Amino acid sequence: MANLNGAVADPKSTFLGVYSVLKSELLNDPAFEFTDDSRQWVERMLDYNVPGGKLNRGLSVIDSYKLLKEGKELTEEEIFLTSALGWCIEWLQAYFLVLDDIMDGSHTRRGQPCWYKVPKVGMIAINDGVLLRNHIPRILKKHFREKPYYVDLLDLFNEVEFQTASGQMIDLITTLEGEKDLSKYTLPLHHRIVQYKTAYYSFYLPVACALVMAGENLDNHIDVKNVLVEMGTYFQIQDDYLDCFGEPEKIGKIGTDIEDFKCSWLVVKALERCTEGQKKLLYEHYGKSNPADVTKVKALYNELDLQGVFAEYESKSYEKLTTSIEAHPSKAVQAVLKSFLSKIYKRQK
Repeated sequence: MANLNGAVADPKSTFLGVYSVLKSELLNDPAFEFTDDSRQWVERMLDYNVPGGKLNRGLSVIDSYKLLKEGKELTEEEIFLTSALGWCIEWLQAYFLVLDDIMDGSHTRRGQPCWYKVPKVGMIAINDGVLLRNHIPRILKKHFREKPYYVDLLDLFNEVEFQTASGQMIDLITTLEGEKDLSKYTLPLHHRIVQYKTAYYSFYLPVACALVMAGENLDNHIDVKNVLVEMGTYFQIQDDYLDCFGEPEKIGKIGTDIEDFKCSWLVVKALERCTEGQKKLLYEHYGKSNPADVTKVKALYNELDLQGVFAEYESKSYEKLTTSIEAHPSKAVQAVLKSFLSKIYKRQK
């Protein structure tokens, strides 16, 4: 186990220290005979895809667990195990993103070329995605096998992965329908995609990991799940907004929702507010990769004051979420949920 002295000083560097330990274990996994080439490939692939983001999901497991312990000092083992679970979520995220970028034909991710766009990688990235997915049970087996909640963790990751992949499927097949008829894009459909594609793994999973490790039964925390899914929906709507109105330097990628014919919150809101003439313009130009078409759609969004509509949605969402959180009987759980909300409210990237 890693020496985690100085954990209090800088949680992020402690967290990255645990990444190094897990990576080293995976590169020496006895289930596979590595050659130098294959070990170098996996190491480069991991370093490129796993630790590069904001790491919010992973760090949230540690923060949530600390709050559930209500100020009690964590042991070195608890710091290591919560970090390992946090990294399992970051591995899951990396797996989704590597494959998602191929499906969307994206160019950049986190301010650098998508993994499949890196010279000599190409479609090998598909197998790398599968490897990333397979690393998760390897980590869980190595560090949690003797724990009474081991099966609950495996079950939780399998459940959430299934929900996310199903959400991605609805997203992709909805786009096929939308290309035929844009009016198929509605708010309930958007919510459904977001709930499954983003909210479960980005919001519910980190807190669920902390609850399981704290010895809680997830069946007793359905209300927590509901608040977190609602928060995940708000987060994705922010994402849809930033895809169009955010600055690429800040968000680390160039938004392509308009070109990709995505069932984005903005297009759903535009459809609700359009006159017949504006609707015709939207039907004509949405989903085209030509920059002139994209500019026309963005101009229409400005005409419909979607920035104002979003600002109003954001403040109402914040009020509603705060009210739901404060209704929870446990102060520790309230603290976990409030810390999540404070991280995402009015974010710029």
